[in-house]
Amino acid sequence: MTLPHDIAGLQTKMSAAVRRHWKAFLIEGILLVILGLAAMIVPPLASLAVTIFLGWMFLISGVAGLVLTFWARLMPGFWWSLISAVLAVGAGIVLLARPVQGTLTLTIVVGAYFLAEGVATIMYALEHKKELSQRWGWLLTAGIMDILVAGFIIAGLPGSALWALGLLVGINMLFGGATLIGMALAARQGEA
Repeated sequence: MTLPHDIAGLQTKMSAAVRRHWKAFLIEGILLVILGLAAMIVPPLASLAVTIFLGWMFLISGVAGLVLTFWARLMPGFWWSLISAVLAVGAGIVLLARPVQGTLTLTIVVGAYFLAEGVATIMYALEHKKELSQRWGWLLTAGIMDILVAGFIIAGLPGSALWALGLLVGINMLFGGATLIGMALAARQGEA
């Protein structure tokens, strides 16, 4: 991959594009904040919505994968591609047919992810303590927080399946929306 020779020019063009479209970023940010707050207020509904959304995503991607696999059946890796597509269709059907049980399964996966991420972050912080100087403590704290979140989720099962996914998605949407609002307002200030 080659990088553009005029990085400063590219940054200027990007800034100008953000300034031109600051209202779109502001509207998207406000919508994300509203949806994030709604997900945080009613996390069971948001958890169920996430499960159903993922079910449809798996189903659609699996069907598309099946079509493309048979369309290019003479290509190498046909059987692996077929297995992958069938698994995606199966996962989508299961999540859509039994969304409550799917929410429980996804919550377990999220808990395991936070646990693994926390351990990996702590190990990274400890291994690079010297190179990171004083900043390694922040990394260590982040890893510990990941493990604490995993502990809350895993220890609270099956009850945590009602709130974990919805709350985490809500928090993510809230912060993403706030970031877009901040970026839009900063771009608007640059416009004046």
